[in-house]
Amino acid sequence: MAKTKAISVEEKLRALYDLQLIDSRIDEMKLMRGELPLEVEDLEDDIVAYETRISKFEDEIVRFEEGIANKKIEIKEAQAQEERYKEQQKNVRNNREFLSLSKEIEYKDLEVQHCEKQIGEMRLKIERKKEVINETKNKLVEKRENLKHKKAELDDIIKETEKEEMVLLKESEKFGQILDESLLKAYKRIRSKVRNGMAVVTVERGAAGGSFFTIPPQRQLEIAERKKIITDEHSGRILVDAELASEERERIAKIIK
Repeated sequence: MAKTKAISVEEKLRALYDLQLIDSRIDEMKLMRGELPLEVEDLEDDIVAYETRISKFEDEIVRFEEGIANKKIEIKEAQAQEERYKEQQKNVRNNREFLSLSKEIEYKDLEVQHCEKQIGEMRLKIERKKEVINETKNKLVEKRENLKHKKAELDDIIKETEKEEMVLLKESEKFGQILDESLLKAYKRIRSKVRNGMAVVTVERGAAGGSFFTIPPQRQLEIAERKKIITDEHSGRILVDAELASEERERIAKIIK
């Protein structure tokens, strides 16, 4: 994004440190939420999985019930055919016809027994599916209740910080626009690489904040002069003097309030 006017190095350093203060505060807010957003997301995923499982089992029960109904029809048809064969046996002309009909009757009887066995198996499967559905529904109730509490907890935290976060995000965008694109990218790159997100740090007791490596006096003087952007040779973080940092902390605190 093109800048409307050139700014001094000191103004860039102030904007960078302001941006760091704001982003650090936003980080604190996210930390306050802790694992809650992830926990809410996991619970929502679990609920969808349980609902899908219940729906799948209910569909299977419907298919088993349809299967039982079809097998009952097959049984009736087989029994009716069996009765017809028995009636035909009364009017046979020879032993060969009688034995042939007897085999058909036996086959139909076996067909009925097989259908009854399949009905029994499907009924057993239905009972097992219903047991699993009941267990899953109980777990679903627990998950929904847990989600309700976690969401309420998260909402409370968000409400506490929502107004401040909106102000901070607006200020973050404003300070980001002050900086040229390459410097803003460098800031974001450094911030993404350091564990605590601190891309801009102050010089404290002769060393960069959070570092044990001493900065040479001449280098400290150059930092205090604010004539150029100086980075820590060990961590790559941008360095600002303590006086500038103190002034900007006080200014940003007023903005937040």
